[in-house]
Amino acid sequence: MEGAVPVLLLASDDPVSRGVLGDELRRRYGADYEIVSAEHAHALSVLESLRSWGREVALVLGCYGPGDREGLDLLRRAYASHPAARRAVVATWGDFASAPEVFRAIARGHADLLVLRPEGPRDEEFHGALTDALDDWHLARGGGYEAVRMIGDPRDARTRTLRDTLGRNHIPVGLHPADSAAGQRMLAALGLGAPRLPVLVLRFTSPPTVLEAPTDPEIVDAFGLAPRHGAETVFDVVVVGAGPAGLAAAVYASSEGLSTMVVEQEAVGGQAGTSSLIRNYPGFSRGVSGIHLAFRSFQQAWVFGTEFLFLRRAEALTTEGAVHAVRVSDGTVVRGRTVVVATGTEYRRLGVPQLEELVGRGVFYGAAVAEAPALAGRRACVVGGGNSAGQAALHLARFAQHVTLLVRGPSLAAGMSDYLVGQLGATANVSVRCSSTVVGARERDGCLTAVEVAPTGAPAGAPGEEIAAAALFVLIGSVPRTGWLPGTVERDAAGFLRTGGTGGDAPGGRVPLPLETSLPGVFAVGDVRSGSVKRVATAVGDGATVVSLLHGHLAAQHPAAAPAPPRPGGGARGARPG
Repeated sequence: MEGAVPVLLLASDDPVSRGVLGDELRRRYGADYEIVSAEHAHALSVLESLRSWGREVALVLGCYGPGDREGLDLLRRAYASHPAARRAVVATWGDFASAPEVFRAIARGHADLLVLRPEGPRDEEFHGALTDALDDWHLARGGGYEAVRMIGDPRDARTRTLRDTLGRNHIPVGLHPADSAAGQRMLAALGLGAPRLPVLVLRFTSPPTVLEAPTDPEIVDAFGLAPRHGAETVFDVVVVGAGPAGLAAAVYASSEGLSTMVVEQEAVGGQAGTSSLIRNYPGFSRGVSGIHLAFRSFQQAWVFGTEFLFLRRAEALTTEGAVHAVRVSDGTVVRGRTVVVATGTEYRRLGVPQLEELVGRGVFYGAAVAEAPALAGRRACVVGGGNSAGQAALHLARFAQHVTLLVRGPSLAAGMSDYLVGQLGATANVSVRCSSTVVGARERDGCLTAVEVAPTGAPAGAPGEEIAAAALFVLIGSVPRTGWLPGTVERDAAGFLRTGGTGGDAPGGRVPLPLETSLPGVFAVGDVRSGSVKRVATAVGDGATVVSLLHGHLAAQHPAAAPAPPRPGGGARGARPG
C-alpha cells in the first residue's frame, strides 16, 4: 500500500507484557510506524492480512516466557509472509530457564535477536537493540532519503556497480530508470535531452551537482573527498585497502600520532562489508552487518585524522631510498615512510564465457547487497561453500522467491560455520545443492534468466540442468590482490604475501619483522598475508598489531622524523614534507 507507514507487530498472550511493550513502542516509534498488538493466536492472521494489503512489516516482536510459550513458533512462521522483517524474541529478566530454547531458535535462524522486556522507564538498551534492527531493515530495503539520485539503465553494468559501491560506502542512493516517466521528468528538469548515462545528481550540494557518465575520480572530486597534497608530502603510513585489517591499522596508526593515508579502490569494508550479518564477531551478540561495522571503523579512523583516497586503485609500488611511492589509477603518487598492504582478496572467476559476458547484468562476483530488494518474487543462485556464500544466501532469501546455493564439494561442513549451516537448513526458501558446478547460462535481452548446472567432475560438454535465476552471485575461492606489487615482494605458491621470517631474509641479510614483507618498511595484514586466518576478528588483530611494528621501523629508519611515543587519546599529526 503506497504511502503507508511500516508496521511493528507485537505478539504476546500476557496482558502485562502487551501493555508494557505496547506503551514503549507507541511512545518511541508511533510517529514513524504503525504499532499493532495481538495475542499469538491472532498474530499470524494479522501478518497474512498485512501481506495481502501490501503493507510492509519492519519488525515482529514475539514474547517468550513461562506464560508466553508461542513466541518462538510465531517468529519462525512469520518468515513465510514477511521474510524481510526483522524478528525479535522478547524475554523477561530472570527467566534463565528459557535461554536454551531462545538461543537455539536464534542459531537456527528463526529469530534475529533477543531483547529483554523493559522493567522501568527509559530502557535505552532495549531501544538501542530495536533501533539497530530497524536500521538494518531500512538499509537492506533501500529507499528513503536520496543523497545521490542516479538516472540510468538498471541493466547497465556500470550503473549497477556505481549503485552498489555508493551503497556500500553508506551513501544513500536512489536509482531511477532513464526510460521511465519519472526518469524522463527528472532529466527534463535538469535540462538534459540526450545525456550520457548514468547521470548522478548530488542533492546535498547547493546547487545540486550534476554529473554525466562520471569517472570514479570525478565522483570523488565532486564529493569534495579528494585530499590535496603536494608531491613533496610524505605520510608516516600509507595503507592500501580499507577492509577490516586496513581500517584497524588506520585507526591505531592515526590515534597514535602517525600521519596516515588510506587508498581504497571500491568501498570501505572489503569483502566483509558485503556480509549482511556477521554473527561471530566478538562483542556483537546480536550480530552486526558488514556495512555497519565497516562504516563505524571508517568514521573512527577519520575522526582520528586518517585521510582517504577513495575509488582509486593502487597500480604500482616503487622505493626511493627510505620512502615508498604508491602510484594509483588516476596518476597520483602517494608517498609514505611505511606501507601497509591490506588489499585482501577477490573472488575467483568461474571461467565460463557465457557468465563473463553477463557480469553486472545478472552475474555478480561477491554479494552485491544493493541487488537483493530488486529480486522480490524472483529466483536467485549463489555459488560457494564458505561463510560469505551462506550469509549471501540468507540475505537474498529475505527478498527472493527462492535461493539455490550451489556447492562444488560434497557438503557444507568443510568450509562453513555450523550456525550458518543450521540457518540455511531452517530457511524454507533456500535449497542447497552439493557436488554441483555451473557450466553455462541463458540470457534474454542481455540479462541472465537461467544457469546451467552439472555434477562436479562431469566430463566437459556433458548436458547440465537449467535452473531459472534472475541473478547469480559467485563467492568462491580467494585470489590475492597483489599484482600491483613488484616481484621483489615474496609470495607463496598461491600468490599470498610472505611475512616475517617465512620468506627468507630481507635485502642485506636482515630478517623481516613480524607482518613485514621481504621489502623493508612494507607490511602485509589481513587476508592478503600468507597463512592468515580468513576471519574479520583476526584481520582486525593484524591491523592493530602492525602499528607497534611501524613505530619500531620508523624509529630505526627515520629517527629524526619518528613521531613521539603514542599517548592516550592522541590524534594524528599532519603529513610532513619528505
